[in-house]
Amino acid sequence: MRLKSKILLFFTALSIALVLVVATISFFAFQSYSVAMTAEHVRTASEIIRVHLTDAMINGSMELRQGFLKRITEVQGLRTVYVVRSPLVDQQFGVSNAGELVPDDIEQQVMRDGMQRFETVQQGDITIFRSTIPYVADSSGTPNCLQCHNVRDGAVLGAVTMTMDISRLRQQTLMTVGGIAVTVALFLFSLFLFLNRLLRPISKTAKEVEEVVLQATKGNFKSAITIQTNDEVGQIARALNQLLRFLDDGLNHIGRQVSHLTGREPSQGENLLAVTIDMVEGLTRAQHFKQAIEEDEAKVEIYQRLSTTLQDEFNLREFSIYEITQNRSEMESVIVDGNLSGACHWCNSQVLERPETCRARRTGHMVDGVVQPDICYAFNPPMEGGEDYGYMCFPILQSGVVGSIVQLVVKGEEKARLQAALPYINVYLREAAPVLEARRLTETLKESSLRDPMTGLNNRRYLEEYVETLLANVRRQQIHLAIMMLDLDYFKMVNDSYGHDAGDAVLKALSQILRQSVRTSDMVIRYGGEEFLIVLQDTTEPAADQVAENIRRTVEKLRVNVGGTMLQKTISIGLSDYPTDSSTFWQAVKFADVALYRAKQTGRNRVVRFTQEMWEKDDHDQDY
Repeated sequence: MRLKSKILLFFTALSIALVLVVATISFFAFQSYSVAMTAEHVRTASEIIRVHLTDAMINGSMELRQGFLKRITEVQGLRTVYVVRSPLVDQQFGVSNAGELVPDDIEQQVMRDGMQRFETVQQGDITIFRSTIPYVADSSGTPNCLQCHNVRDGAVLGAVTMTMDISRLRQQTLMTVGGIAVTVALFLFSLFLFLNRLLRPISKTAKEVEEVVLQATKGNFKSAITIQTNDEVGQIARALNQLLRFLDDGLNHIGRQVSHLTGREPSQGENLLAVTIDMVEGLTRAQHFKQAIEEDEAKVEIYQRLSTTLQDEFNLREFSIYEITQNRSEMESVIVDGNLSGACHWCNSQVLERPETCRARRTGHMVDGVVQPDICYAFNPPMEGGEDYGYMCFPILQSGVVGSIVQLVVKGEEKARLQAALPYINVYLREAAPVLEARRLTETLKESSLRDPMTGLNNRRYLEEYVETLLANVRRQQIHLAIMMLDLDYFKMVNDSYGHDAGDAVLKALSQILRQSVRTSDMVIRYGGEEFLIVLQDTTEPAADQVAENIRRTVEKLRVNVGGTMLQKTISIGLSDYPTDSSTFWQAVKFADVALYRAKQTGRNRVVRFTQEMWEKDDHDQDY
């Protein structure tokens, strides 16, 4: 029920109650007044009768009493008048036969207690008022009752009973009360009409406020309220219209800005407020994501956080994250379906060796395999189950070129959900791109500082940074490390005789031999100048001796063309074992160096394994 209806209903109920109360009070007031006036008239008539009877008794004319009483009844409204005698009179004068009636119960009660009695009796359509008034002996006045009656002053000598027809008076009372009620009702009705007119603009304004607020909750702030009056209600309507215009302009401005950031345009009929709130919340979460990845140390941590976001934020379980290698000739899978370093699962594996077969990598544009399923031939989902897969591939640009690719895979019924989430996914990838680029540059710089630029091998600094990880792996797997120190024989003569370019060519050729002679899990370090260090992981002493001997023979057969001259060099190698020879890694490296020195002393071009007797102080510090 609306406010206006409640007020009018309350006023109507209050008016009806007021009319009833006024009518009831008026009725009882007029009735009481009528009864009081009638009783007063009866008392007057009774007093006249008493005086007449007193005079008649003194003057001896009691036989005229009945005629007098009959004449009294001719007064308008009086129906009957009669007198009853008390036992006191009968005791003094004897029982009279002059027409007195036998006292009824009321009259007997009046004569006993001397109290007058009044009552109203309904006889059909006639309302009768009956009064019974005691005839009390009084010694005052001339003549007085005690002149004839032998009684005490105040004794009851009889009672006068009169009945009157008050039907007309009752009708007049009802008409008067009805007139008052009608007058009050008309006044209240006029007040009702005035109140209704007064409430009409308030009610209309309240209804329109309700409608525009309801529209506002649906994102429509273009509604307006009709200004009904120039009072406070009109001011409220005017102010609310201004507020709606302000909200509409502000929300549209915010919506355009946020849409520009997300790339999501509200569709027809969408709640602009809800859409804007959703976009702002999405941007907020994306900003938190950016803050988090900016504090991550390595690229892989960023990829892992992106993987978690795809799973938790967008409920995606099937996806791949690829990264283009530094030389840009290959592509490797970083995370597949949430698993770090997972195998290529959703694409033909040739994309890893030939990145140009990946359409997103080749074009640098998003590939929408949901709308165009056959757009990329490299997409190769598993065929079991007969699922209808769709996919989207997003290139992440770094320094203007594709550095990473995020591939999202969905089943048929989830395609619409992925398309709806597409603007927000783009925001996350856009935020991740510069951070990934920064980390990639940082890692490139770091790698360049840990790599020898001429040979491409890791340098001694790399070993120093990696050694703790290396030793932790040794302790965890309880394996041995074979440490090999290598040095070209008479290398200084090459630089002196043919120049440093010739020396560099020899070192590059040697570096190639060393890389090809060991496993990818082994470490080849340019330790300094023409000295190299190789760490063979999980290798026994015989196997390490064999690798060293193979390297020695290969170098011995090496021919390097320098300016038309074929250079041939040999190499000396010292071996030690960690932790057999020493419980500390760097001491084991020193022992390998001691063995290398012994190889130099004993003729060069040979492999020598460290033994404890080689550890002589005068040997350590000599130059070879």
